[in-house]
This record gives sequence, structure tokens and C-alpha cells, in this order.
Amino acid sequence: MSLGTNFFNARKKQGLSQEDVAEKLGVSRQTISKWELDETLPDINQSKRLAALYKISLDDLIEFDPDLNDIKEVIAKTSEEKQQEIDWTSVWSEKYPVLATYQKVVRIDDYVPKITDMLLR
Repeated sequence: MSLGTNFFNARKKQGLSQEDVAEKLGVSRQTISKWELDETLPDINQSKRLAALYKISLDDLIEFDPDLNDIKEVIAKTSEEKQQEIDWTSVWSEKYPVLATYQKVVRIDDYVPKITDMLLR
């Protein structure tokens, strides 16, 4: 489910029109429509106000299940050079903090000579 679909469903659940939401947030009805159609996204402050207006948490409002094909398309569009620049350790460590300390705890560096030796045999 997309973010826009989440916005649409939350608005409908509260029985609000796009005009109602636009008026309360001080934006145009077209802006609300663009958010719901995934053409643009609200900024964080607008998102917080939307969540309050829809009487749900911000986490619930922005939670979505991206389609695997969408993810593959984004990755394909990202140049290989750009992907090389990404520090994946930092990326995953933020999502899974246990990984940030894993290398220190397990001392992966201690295994490098053994693994290298095994691979070179």
C-alpha cells in the first residue's frame, strides 16, 4: 500500500473531504489530491498535522508496504557508482542497532586471516 493510499484511507475513515483537510492545514485541495495520488509528499510538519487531524499516530499514517517491484525499479535507477558510495553498514546499523556493535563483539577482523587462508587453498 502506498503512502497516498494511507492518506486517502485515513481521511475517508474520519469522514473528511479533501476540501476539509486542505482548509484545516492551510493548503489547496489540489495539494491534498497530489499527496493521495503519490505525486508529491507532505513535509514532516504537515504529516504530523495530518496524523493529528486523522486521529492516528504518525507511524500509522506513514506505514506502508512497498511493492518489491517498486524497490527493484528504484535500485535499478540508482547508478552502480552511487551504490558504491553508500555506507551500507551505517544504513543497516540505524535500522538494526545490534549490527553497529556486532563487529566489535564478534571481532570479525580476527577471522580475516582464517577465511583468507581457506579461500586461497
